[in-house]
Amino acid sequence: MDNTLPPNNETPAPPPEAPAPPPLPPPPPMIAAREAAPAGGGKRSGRGWMYVSIVLFVLLVLVIIAGFSRVAVRMFSSGTTPYKARTSGPVLEEVLREDNRERNKIAVLSLDGVIQGGNIDARGYGLVEVIRSQLDEAAEDARVKAVVLRIDSPGGEVLASDDISRAIKEFQRKSGKPVVASMGNVAASGGYYVAAPCRWIVANELTITGSIGVIMSTWNYRNLMDKVGVVPQTFKSGKFKDMLSGQRELKDIPPEERAMIQSLIDETYSKFKRVVEEGREHAFDSNQKLKQKGRKLSADWAEYADGRVLSGTEAFRFGFVDELGSFEDAVATAQNLAGITGANLVEYHLRYEFSDFFRMFGKSEPKQIKVDLGFDAPRLQAGKLYFLAPTFAQ
Repeated sequence: MDNTLPPNNETPAPPPEAPAPPPLPPPPPMIAAREAAPAGGGKRSGRGWMYVSIVLFVLLVLVIIAGFSRVAVRMFSSGTTPYKARTSGPVLEEVLREDNRERNKIAVLSLDGVIQGGNIDARGYGLVEVIRSQLDEAAEDARVKAVVLRIDSPGGEVLASDDISRAIKEFQRKSGKPVVASMGNVAASGGYYVAAPCRWIVANELTITGSIGVIMSTWNYRNLMDKVGVVPQTFKSGKFKDMLSGQRELKDIPPEERAMIQSLIDETYSKFKRVVEEGREHAFDSNQKLKQKGRKLSADWAEYADGRVLSGTEAFRFGFVDELGSFEDAVATAQNLAGITGANLVEYHLRYEFSDFFRMFGKSEPKQIKVDLGFDAPRLQAGKLYFLAPTFAQ
């Protein structure tokens, strides 16, 4: 055994080096891009907005194409009557209600709820405008041979009811197409005022109708003001300038004022009875020429035009309606009056344009708190005349 040490000037040899580890695989592209991004979050790609812009552009093109296609369809499918572009008023779209595979059409119009002259649409259109535009559509389309007006209304404002009634009368006179009224649950007061000029009136046996009359209401709250110590001061230019004011004591209301208000009520009531009498007599004479056995007003009909409500059966007995039946019966009668054996049923709905989408964002409306009472109560205004059934006039 050799125990000799190396000389002092010699160093031992280094140990052999260990082999190097194999290189790591490269990270996936998404991780590599994330690691390469700046720490504060760099500018991201705008491809998402580009995709959204492309989708919106495609939708806009489709809406434009659909609009032109509707116009083209009306031009080639309306028979001999050319399509007339409407420059004002609501834009309507014809919707097929019942397809009976017929060329002729019967337009079905609906009058629901309280008749008001205010706006019923977010774009500012009122009920009178909508009904007039629907009648114009029916008059312009040569394939529409008659109109069925579905009424489910307790009445409403005097002026709005009169406007719709006159529109129906003018439509029948100018177009020669009959309008058949189909009464639903309620067609009273202003609801009957609208039906009076129609060529034919159909009611269910249980329909609530009649209520021929006028009502005006106001509130007198002077006693309440006296209890809380509020004393009103009124400065007026004439004796009757504060007519219908609710802050006066009842003893301070002159009898001449009551007489004037009652005279206004009586004048409007006389107009109501005249519309009923003229409408029913004209319808009876016209139906007799076509050998349609309609009902004529009874000799004592005015005795039942005192504001009372009538059932459909009672209205038929006194000649206020021509037939007891359903909506289908009204459609069948409309076909007979028009001299056709069959027809498709169509409706006219308000069409929402692409511009209405942007109008939704540009219009702000005050917030309202609504209480659900189980029914829609009419918003009656003090001092305004109404053709309204007594149940809804409280």
